[in-house]
Amino acid sequence: MSQTVSDPLVDKVVETQYPIEAVIQNRWSPLAFSDRLVEPEKLRSVLEAARWAASSYNEQPWNFIVATKDNPAEFDRLLSCLAEGNQEWAQSAPVLMISVAKLNFEKNGTQNRHAFHDVGAAEANLAIQATALGLHVHQMAGFDVEKARELYGIPQGYEPVDAVALGYLGDPYSLSDKLQQRLSAPRSRKPLESFVFTGRWQQSSNLLR
Repeated sequence: MSQTVSDPLVDKVVETQYPIEAVIQNRWSPLAFSDRLVEPEKLRSVLEAARWAASSYNEQPWNFIVATKDNPAEFDRLLSCLAEGNQEWAQSAPVLMISVAKLNFEKNGTQNRHAFHDVGAAEANLAIQATALGLHVHQMAGFDVEKARELYGIPQGYEPVDAVALGYLGDPYSLSDKLQQRLSAPRSRKPLESFVFTGRWQQSSNLLR
């Protein structure tokens, strides 16, 4: 009698506590990317999705520095900003980005303390649109902020937020043993009860009962 065995490097389907849209359920951050280039129209679509994110006072504080593999010099330049551990796998992605937040409001110059939040909202839109188009996104905290600032002439009042790899899924078995082990970890999230409260801090909401 045959038995189906789930492959943790390939099977990333998860069960949610409550129903959610499939495009959100299917979004995950791979480590193996195909060398297939991302079609320009798809890349424009994911950036358009980022453009239409919500933001405080409609400030839209997000900026994206983009490099694609069809311009090797620019790609290698952006890749050099990544932490060594991220370069190992991100070098196979056909698109790399660095997101940058504008830290002050345009209208009066005061601090926009929601700038990083709003860049994150734009990237969430970007990732969901990418998933809908058959692409995947992996966001990275591991990059050299000061090197990015210097290489790209990012002025004062702007702050690099994170790096992004984008592309089509590749063969996970092309990764090193170390990265395969990292990829084999099951996808997991904290239960809603641990962070949704009503009445006071850490009092689980009745909505979840």
